[in-house]
Amino acid sequence: MTQELPPEDYESLIRLIHDLHGDMSRAHQQIAVYLTQNPNDVAVRSVNAIAQSCGIHASSFVRFAQSLGYDGFKSLQVLFQRRLATAAPGFEARVHALEQELKSRDDLSEANLLRDLVISDAASVQSLLDEIDAGDLAKAADFLSKAETVFLLGQLRSAPVVELIRYLLTMAGKKCIMLDPSGGLATHIARTISQNDVLLAVSFRFYANEVVSIVEEVASQNRTIVALSDSTLSPLAKSAHVLFATPEHDGPLSRSVTAPICLAQAIALAVASRMQNNSIEPEIPSVTGTDR
Repeated sequence: MTQELPPEDYESLIRLIHDLHGDMSRAHQQIAVYLTQNPNDVAVRSVNAIAQSCGIHASSFVRFAQSLGYDGFKSLQVLFQRRLATAAPGFEARVHALEQELKSRDDLSEANLLRDLVISDAASVQSLLDEIDAGDLAKAADFLSKAETVFLLGQLRSAPVVELIRYLLTMAGKKCIMLDPSGGLATHIARTISQNDVLLAVSFRFYANEVVSIVEEVASQNRTIVALSDSTLSPLAKSAHVLFATPEHDGPLSRSVTAPICLAQAIALAVASRMQNNSIEPEIPSVTGTDR
């Protein structure tokens, strides 16, 4: 069903997309995820370029915009452009120029592959400053620092992120339990999570089925959940008390975990700060105690 009055600002548009997402067609759901994950790209790229990135025909983007009440995709795109104008245009322009340079050359040497990765990951990490809310960081740190036990859950490419969080929180003195899928016990161990505990779950496209089902079951027991994912339309979103959506940027390794790793370290340091009552220079020692 077409919206009669389209949203007039970016925030209202995103709220509307979330409200309608469950009733959208599969193609429109894919478009919705892309728009919420890549607002800066949507602002500066043509509809044909965006459609090519998604593997969806440009006409579907036009129909998507019309279903929200706009006369076409350009009218919807204006909201993303206004948002970008008030964010960090200098950095985005620089990254966009570098990306265009990368696309225009044929040198595929190992050194230049490294350069490609650095440019792509730099854009993703910079986006954390624009997308991650400081209040959410504080709220997550409060939940985790006060928890009796932090249960950690992540599979597939999310596994390195939760492994790092386990290491950092353990070294900071927080009791952690990994919901390891080996042995088939992750779901059963999750059922031991008490009201004094917190589940920290990490999952990105294409979301591991067991992770999603565990998060939903834990949420049904009214347990506290902190989640790291790639979109506010992630299946983890509806269950999380705090959701961090880390942006992804197109690059040679489109599923890089650099931004989530950076965010994980920030969360761990914030927890350490509360546990040490030291907001100036919180420290997480290493196993050897010689490096930090």
